[in-house]
Parts: sequence; structure tokens; C-alpha cells
Amino acid sequence: MDFGLSGRVAMVAAGTKGIGLEVAKTLADEGVRISLCARDQRNFHAVLSLLGPDHQAYPCDVANPADLDAWFSLTLREMGPPDILITNSGGPPAGIWPDMTDEQWQLGFENSFMHAVRLVRLAAPHMRAKGWGRIVHITSLTAKEPAALLPISSAMRSGLSALTRLQAAELAASGITVNAVLPGHTLTERQVHLAQIRAEKQGISVEEALRETSESLPIKRLADPREIAAPIAFLCSKPAAYVSGVSLLVDGGAVKGIG
Repeated sequence: MDFGLSGRVAMVAAGTKGIGLEVAKTLADEGVRISLCARDQRNFHAVLSLLGPDHQAYPCDVANPADLDAWFSLTLREMGPPDILITNSGGPPAGIWPDMTDEQWQLGFENSFMHAVRLVRLAAPHMRAKGWGRIVHITSLTAKEPAALLPISSAMRSGLSALTRLQAAELAASGITVNAVLPGHTLTERQVHLAQIRAEKQGISVEEALRETSESLPIKRLADPREIAAPIAFLCSKPAAYVSGVSLLVDGGAVKGIG
């Protein structure tokens, strides 16, 4: 299938590892020029070498509005206005909700929710002017099935699904689609971190905790980040022009509810 994306510009938040990196790689393979950001600049050279020429990386903490403004301004100046926007962030702190502090909730709000508000606010006027745009929010299956160990993520991700619908309705007439992808259990640093927390509580190894998670899933394995990137790339494509407002579970059948 021809995704019709060659020559487009994409901004990919948190794009140096995990799902964000695989999205950047998949879009780059489709001929998209990538502007990615991350807090940690140590991987920039390796990632840009992997992606090839015509791509850029910028330091940015997505919880910081000034950093988002700077990333957007540099992208606009050096690459042109984005046609594609992928919002993404590291996961909020884990733990049961009574133990979460106000500071942790506020950081989770800024990091997991407000960055999507701010980035769309920056990018949408330029997409409107072109009459074309693709916005995909990377969230989590906790938007559909709250997790006791992830109360902040569960609250913020479900709110982001509501925001996705609102943004989709507002921007549809301008040729802009807005969707969310809700990954299931994926083999990333975040998944290993959560396994470490469970392992300590249960007195088992991290490997055993990861194996327990895999066995609990209908598909009996964790996702490879590339398996999350592929549907994200499709939602950015020309053939996906009539798909908007969707919160797409990519979870190997983990979520049992139908809502």
C-alpha cells in the first residue's frame, strides 16, 4: 500500500527510544522527514545515524511549555510546518493512588496530557492552512481499562481519549484527522520498570514478572514496539483519510471490555 507520505514533515515526541523511535523509523522509511525530541540528548547521534539524512533531533522536556515552543519554532524554521504530529511521553510514576503526591499528579498532567493540548494548539493552524494533517496521540490501554498500579496514567489517558474526539470533530473540516493509539504491554524500558516494581513486591525475578505478564495475555507475548508503530503509520497515511476520532487498542486482545 502506498501511504502517500513522501516529502511530508513529522514531529515525533519522545522519539529516541521505545515506541517513539519505532514510529520515527517507520515514517522515515515512508519518505517522511522527521523532527524528533527527547529530554536526553545522548542518543541523538545514534538515532539520526539510524534514520539517515534530512532528519533533526531537538532537546525538549514535553512537560515544559517553553521547551515545546522552542521545539516547534526550530522545526518550523529548519524543516517547515509539520504535516504529521505524534504526541508521546514517558509514563507517569507508578504506585497505588493513595500514595501518589500532588506533585506527581501535577507532573503526570503536564507530561501525559497537557503536552498534547499544547502541541496540537501549535501545529493545527499550519495544518489548517495546508488543508491536510495527521495527528496521533500515543497513550495506553489504561485509557480503556484502569490499572491499580497506574492511577495517574489511567486518569490522564482516558482524558486524552476524550480530547481526541473533541480535536477530531473540530479539525475534520480542514482535512486534519486526529486519532489515539492505545498500546498494550510492549517490550520497552517502561515495561521492564513496571516488571521490576511487581518483582520486588512478589519476591520474584524481573524475568519471571515479564513472563507472568506475557502469560496473562490472550496472545501470550509482549508486543514488539514495531507492532505499535505500524498502525500509527497507517493512521498518518493518505488512505486513512476517513479515520478520525478513534482510540485504537493495539493490545493483543488484552482489554476485555467493549466500551
